[in-house]
Amino acid sequence: MGDWDEERTASTPGVALLDPPALAAEPSPPRAIHIGARTYPVVLPKLRDPRLHVAAVVITLHVLGQVGLRFQVSVPQILAAILTTAIIGVVGTFRSTGTIVWPASAMLTGSGIALILRVPGTPRSHWSFHSWWMFAGIAAFSLLTKYVVKYRGSHLFNPSNLGLVIAFLLLGSTRAEPLDFWWAPLNAWMSTAYAVILVGGLLITWRLHLLGAAAAFYGALAAGMGLIAVSGHCVTARWAFTPVCGSDLFRVIMTSPEILIFLFFMITDPKTVPKGRVGRVVFGLLVAAVSILLMAPQTTEFGTKVALLGGLVLVCAFRPILERLVPAPGSEDDRLGRFLVSLVRGRDRRRGALVGVGRLAVIGVACSAISLGVVAAGASTRSAVTDDSETLIGRLPHDVNPSTFPSISIDQGVLDWNHEISGAGAQQVVLTLGENLDIENQAMLRKDPAILTTVDHGDRLDAMRRRLSDAEASGTTVVERYVIDSVHVTLLVPFGKQDGLSLGLESRGTATKETYDSAGRLQSHVSAPFATTFVVRRATGARWLDVAELPLHAG
Repeated sequence: MGDWDEERTASTPGVALLDPPALAAEPSPPRAIHIGARTYPVVLPKLRDPRLHVAAVVITLHVLGQVGLRFQVSVPQILAAILTTAIIGVVGTFRSTGTIVWPASAMLTGSGIALILRVPGTPRSHWSFHSWWMFAGIAAFSLLTKYVVKYRGSHLFNPSNLGLVIAFLLLGSTRAEPLDFWWAPLNAWMSTAYAVILVGGLLITWRLHLLGAAAAFYGALAAGMGLIAVSGHCVTARWAFTPVCGSDLFRVIMTSPEILIFLFFMITDPKTVPKGRVGRVVFGLLVAAVSILLMAPQTTEFGTKVALLGGLVLVCAFRPILERLVPAPGSEDDRLGRFLVSLVRGRDRRRGALVGVGRLAVIGVACSAISLGVVAAGASTRSAVTDDSETLIGRLPHDVNPSTFPSISIDQGVLDWNHEISGAGAQQVVLTLGENLDIENQAMLRKDPAILTTVDHGDRLDAMRRRLSDAEASGTTVVERYVIDSVHVTLLVPFGKQDGLSLGLESRGTATKETYDSAGRLQSHVSAPFATTFVVRRATGARWLDVAELPLHAG
């Protein structure tokens, strides 16, 4: 989230620190507390302080996430991040100034961490203390970076942005992951969240004179994502049954509430963007260009989100160089029109031709980044979608009778997510499951692992390959034939790996285990009731594939 310096605020009691002087709050009589013979000034936030407005937006999103959007983060985790940074902020400011200051900036860092960070394995409970220490630790590390890495007396990086990127890269997706690009189906809760982000973000960035940077970033990101979409690039995401490709990927990214939060409350940190109008626009363009370059080769949502956050880190690292190449803040040349003219002429009226060449180089880097992003996206994951599995399946014998369906019930969560998985849609999924199970048996009896890839994926594919390898080693092959009496369709959202959304088919019926010798002769068969959850997902974008088998009601 955006950050301001508590120490400078403390040095001017009653005045909120903002870059534009016109936004400063009116001075008020200083407050103080008396402890023994000593008096300690106290600085409290002002209603006009934009930090309070940003905090109001973020806290509202936290509330919506807990009440309606089902964010998988608990209240203790959120409080651990916020309270940790609050304590560090109060102590740090008091030690340097002797003043007790409301730690508005520090708490924004903590709340921003809690909004974006997720720890795999967190139960869906508002009051879970699961891994609260990770939230506290990452928030503390993030805030401390602003005291360690400085430029011209102020922090160089957005603390929450830098801390999150380092945490994700070091811990990996099995220990920490970012909030999804897409939060929930568009319902009343999501509509409210969009309204809060858009209204709050536009008002705050307009007040801080940062709309230019925000608009430049969003426009450049749209252009880059458009080129990537045209290339047919795909990413897997846990909120989608199929890889998200092409125009769908463009739509998801450009309308993502996560992108809007990044746009309004992370890029537009008044302490880490250039001061001048031209500098801020160029800064926004460069963040988009570098982010596109990093996002283009990613094939998972985790990688794409970390790449987006990483783009801001890299551009902030080079901000000192950028500020030397753009007009001085408030100067006559600090106008976008005049700056564009100087680029076309290749020189700066006041500082000579080299400055103009340097500016052209900056723009060239941005354009090259977008172009390289498209090239990287050329190694698209769409090749995994357009396979010939259906052709191979059509040549294999399978005796599933579509007219003999088990009874099927569908969980409301499935219908809320995708209304097409009902009636005939659900029957088709169950029919495909039956075909997949039968074709798995064909692969086992034929000892052909290539057949498995047409119906299995992920953990299920690995398990079936192990079974096939064991059968070849032992000379004994065991297959299972299922007669399914009932199926209850549920929604399985992976947590701990931002992989595709899956359906859980909670199945009951009778399973017959058949044992064959090395010559393919049936040696024995045993029938017994079974109850299990078959997990299916459109992992390659086409057929529903078996991806796992879980104990009933697991996941």
